[in-house]
Amino acid sequence: MGSNDTYEKELAFQADRRRATVEFIKTVSDLWYDNSIELVLFRNQLIDRKVSEILNLHEYAGEFVQKPISIFDSVEIAQAIKTLNLPPAKLDIGKLTYEYHLEDQKYNNATAFVAAKLNEANNSKELEPKDVVLYGFGRIGRLVARELMTRTGKGNQLRLRAIVTRGEINETVLEKRASLLRNDSVHGDFSGMVSVDVKNSALIINGTTVNIISANAPEDIDYTKYGINNALVIDNTGAFRDDKALERHLKSKGVEKVLLTAPGKGVPNIVHGVNHLEHNPDEVKIFSAASCTTNAITPVLKAVEDSFGVKSGHLETIHAYTNDQNLVDNFHKKYRRGRAAGLNMVITETGAGKAVSKALPSLEGKLTSNAIRVPVPNGSLAILNLELEKETSVESMNTIMKKYALEGDLVEQIKYEMSDELVSSDIVGSSAPSIYDSKATIVRADGKNAILYIWYDNEYGYSHQVIRLAKYISKVRRYTYY
Repeated sequence: MGSNDTYEKELAFQADRRRATVEFIKTVSDLWYDNSIELVLFRNQLIDRKVSEILNLHEYAGEFVQKPISIFDSVEIAQAIKTLNLPPAKLDIGKLTYEYHLEDQKYNNATAFVAAKLNEANNSKELEPKDVVLYGFGRIGRLVARELMTRTGKGNQLRLRAIVTRGEINETVLEKRASLLRNDSVHGDFSGMVSVDVKNSALIINGTTVNIISANAPEDIDYTKYGINNALVIDNTGAFRDDKALERHLKSKGVEKVLLTAPGKGVPNIVHGVNHLEHNPDEVKIFSAASCTTNAITPVLKAVEDSFGVKSGHLETIHAYTNDQNLVDNFHKKYRRGRAAGLNMVITETGAGKAVSKALPSLEGKLTSNAIRVPVPNGSLAILNLELEKETSVESMNTIMKKYALEGDLVEQIKYEMSDELVSSDIVGSSAPSIYDSKATIVRADGKNAILYIWYDNEYGYSHQVIRLAKYISKVRRYTYY
């Protein structure tokens, strides 16, 4: 066969793949907007993705499970899901496709396979939507708002109803708030519509009204005046950090639960996927989502502790600079943070080492920690230097981490990365709070010391952990198949 014939066949195959991908995108959208069924591909989001992005995700999936994951198979499985009358759910089509190949001898067709695998979904209880109030509208608040509004669907989970800020609310302020939501220097443009309703002091996000409320104190607000009842307040101001301060939210009319997006004192500190089930949302009213670094390291530490045991260790986080630092040299209440964030590596403290023990009590007193703030706006790296109880090797450690990323309770939290070329900008936009760099793992010759490199998007990955915890607190977690 001549080279031209081969080239023509390659072109024809690529055209077929792209047509199949367009069909897949339509099926994914139909399932989401018509049935509130969200499809993901090994935890990677598929809604609002481009053709090339979908195909690249399939390439990653194939490398991950070391078997081809074809877009043609994904179309077949997605269409089979569409024929079933399933309740709202979140389904990993990568896992389903992988299992279909392993078990295809047992089933006549994809529909029979999917019906058998997802049979438990029919036992799901009907969800009661939860009103959400964002108290504060900074980096985390805006990213949470973006995700909540992008994933609203039919609105049977979390409904963003209001945003609380300080100061006067006028047309200029509303336009600036809208602009900050619409445009982001790190995460790009919001894939939706944002307009301003000056008369009603609101933003219209994807056609839905979100009230902008000005308040100096939480207890001053009557949310019921805005039609908001039994709401979950997500406090991302950083101003209220302990149980007494956070209880002020519960004095507001229309508030039922509070979630702090920072480490909290006197309240459960939760790393979703690790210890959220230890606290019953029917009994607890205030939760903390801990810190971005704690959410990055705790899932991996749990996997290591359960598999090998941790004697002791040190955490060093190479962290993107934050709004807490100075843009240019100036006075700061903390040592070193007063120096220009964009020009310096800055040693500072982190409480993540101690905070881990709140989710994993077996690690109490075993970890030390420190942080180095570096001149990047987002994307961080935690380095875990661990003395182990049991011997291991690079291959054994990576095999264990891959298993945890593929199945079990931490599949949303741990992403297994296989690239030789990974750098910090590559992980921006990852919904997993903990990205395990398998190519960087080091194990000492005696097998008793391991150095693990854990990347994390300290804004976006953490925001997804906040939303996962918010869904648990609000009891709007759908049936999931991972």
